[in-house]
Amino acid sequence: MKTFVDTNYFLRFLVKDNEEQSLKAKSLLDDGKIEKVKLFSSTIVFFEIYWVLVSSYEVENAKAMEILSKILEMDFVEFKERKLLQSALDLYGENNLELEDCYNIAYAIRFDKEIEIATFDIKLQKAFKMLKASQ
Repeated sequence: MKTFVDTNYFLRFLVKDNEEQSLKAKSLLDDGKIEKVKLFSSTIVFFEIYWVLVSSYEVENAKAMEILSKILEMDFVEFKERKLLQSALDLYGENNLELEDCYNIAYAIRFDKEIEIATFDIKLQKAFKMLKASQ
């Protein structure tokens, strides 16, 4: 059986603010780890986890990045864009940009190193040019 893991399952597992749901989430992830069930999730869920941790639970950005890295290390949960998400996290750690901007840069550069970016965001333009030059 294949099961899609939604944002709230990851959050219950991480923050443990509802014991019953936390245990259910842990059980599902444990089952995925021993290949009793195939788990997958999405890029949107990944970004939702970040947003909820930072905005609702007031987790510092650096700690949120650690948590997201740990989620990507869960190789028993399939993320179609795992490498791209990891690239975005790496860029985020190196730059003063928003995570979604880092994702967009990683996404664009993945397809073509010669690509340009059309944006009015000066910080994004500068970071994009610097990253492109370093490729």
